[in-house]
Amino acid sequence: MRSRMSQMLSACLVLLIGVGASCSKDSDLLAPELLEDAAQIAIYYPGRGQGWEHKDPRDAGFDSALLQQAVDYALANEADTPTDLRSYLQSRSDLGPDQKIIGPIKNRGPMSGLVLHRGYIVAEWGDTDRVDMAFSVTKSFLATVIGLALDRELISEVNEAVGELVHDGGYDSEHNATITWHQTLQQTSEWEGELWGKPDTADRREGRDRELQAPGEFWEYNDVRVNRAALSALRVWGGALPDVLEREVMTPIGTTHSWRWHGYRNSSVDVDGQEVESVSGGGHWGGGMWINTRDLARFGYLYLRRGKWRDRQILSEEWVDRATTPGQLNPTYGYMWWLNADGGLWPSVSHRSFAARGGGDNLVWVDPDNDLVVVVRWIQRGTQDGLLARVVAALGSN
Repeated sequence: MRSRMSQMLSACLVLLIGVGASCSKDSDLLAPELLEDAAQIAIYYPGRGQGWEHKDPRDAGFDSALLQQAVDYALANEADTPTDLRSYLQSRSDLGPDQKIIGPIKNRGPMSGLVLHRGYIVAEWGDTDRVDMAFSVTKSFLATVIGLALDRELISEVNEAVGELVHDGGYDSEHNATITWHQTLQQTSEWEGELWGKPDTADRREGRDRELQAPGEFWEYNDVRVNRAALSALRVWGGALPDVLEREVMTPIGTTHSWRWHGYRNSSVDVDGQEVESVSGGGHWGGGMWINTRDLARFGYLYLRRGKWRDRQILSEEWVDRATTPGQLNPTYGYMWWLNADGGLWPSVSHRSFAARGGGDNLVWVDPDNDLVVVVRWIQRGTQDGLLARVVAALGSN
């Protein structure tokens, strides 16, 4: 069977190099399972750790001069966020009550970034092996471990009330009892309460004293509620979320072992007699995901490949679709992924693109239309679209 497939590969050359065209009609003679095998041969996945191939931009279809201009544009627009992140975050804590730093903090490094096209590195700048805080990029990792729980049927379905599975007092009130996983993931839960010494009012960005709405009727980016989601996911898995992520995702996709997912100094809970740290979904009170640029690129590439890594479906395609479906209350937000559905975030690029985003700015941008992943750390807010537009233009110019 394999020899037969080899004989047909020349007829499917366009498919194998992945330009999106179909094989000739002669290839209709090839069995469907062989066509699928042929398509998989065309998809490149990097080896573990440093085992990642670079490709000359010209060989990948880029105008190399224009791609270099994109890199130069990024380097010219490094964020003005101070390198001393502890002092920076402590200064912001003066903005209101309940903003005290309670988790570890790491000083940031210089800008770094890379561009993947069809999985190959075609551009790379800065120290991409340096581990830095990723801030709210962490939320997309949190959504992923919840997605895994759905795929493994630890959670029956997204519209199930969280309180059906989680019995730690967090969903006992009449208001919180109806909150679903869907609302939690879309940040429309309106969860009310206190966690790790911080009331949900500590991060009510739409108005600290506003009147709460019914769950599912108001969108608000709120890290207390995200941290509540992390604790709820811990309860479902019955163990530490970093262990779940490492076992189910990071080891299979070949990341380094340098990343860490932190919680707070007061965020440990008892699980079957063992003390387990509940992690945070961001870093503005410290903690969150600390990770290097290359490992972020692998995570983005997993989503570009719709949850598949080589011959293993790590995340279901159903989950990837759900995570990147616009919410009714905020079309730029899915399940803790940012979406360009209306072109509102990055007007110059594909409306099908999406990203994990965090303060700094940290960005893991995924473009299915052009088979691209762009990761950039510490770029000036407001310049992301300019960078992404230049990368796409460099590819589209040839």
